[in-house]
Amino acid sequence: MSKIVLFTGGARSGKSTRAEHYAERLGRPVAYLATAEAGDDEMRARIAQHQRRRPVNWATLEAPTAVAAALHTLEVGTVVLIDCLSLLVSNLLLAHEENAAAVVDDEIAGMIAVARARDLTLIVVTNEVGMGIVPAYPLGRAYRDLLGRANQQVAAAAAEVYLLVCGIPVEVRVLEAAWARER
Repeated sequence: MSKIVLFTGGARSGKSTRAEHYAERLGRPVAYLATAEAGDDEMRARIAQHQRRRPVNWATLEAPTAVAAALHTLEVGTVVLIDCLSLLVSNLLLAHEENAAAVVDDEIAGMIAVARARDLTLIVVTNEVGMGIVPAYPLGRAYRDLLGRANQQVAAAAAEVYLLVCGIPVEVRVLEAAWARER
């Protein structure tokens, strides 16, 4: 049975580490789907840090813009950790500025559809946006809006959603259910 789990939070909040621990606890082979591109020394260092932290038996796929297509290549029932949705949306926005909203919507819908069709356990890491200042530039606002919508789409499909605050996971799905009961 397919399952989608979302880890969200601010930058450097511990999302990736928690998602990795979650995947490891499942006790099944994991495919790590990386969306980052090493465009400079700082990014190369960040990628290397993530690589060192992962178990050596995890397969790594790099898919900076085509996550749904990469998911098609995996065996049915695979555990997949996508790190991260934030960079996927950024990569798609920069590659398709004129019609980025449609491209991002299609990619997210494709990811969810493939996960369900192939019985994947999809663990998605993303940055939470919209809690800070409004970006000063149109491209920044477009990115915030696209990622916010993508986050909502994945969260709507997710069985579990965790918000990381200072390295502490808060079970959002549980809080949402409790809040709904109180209304």
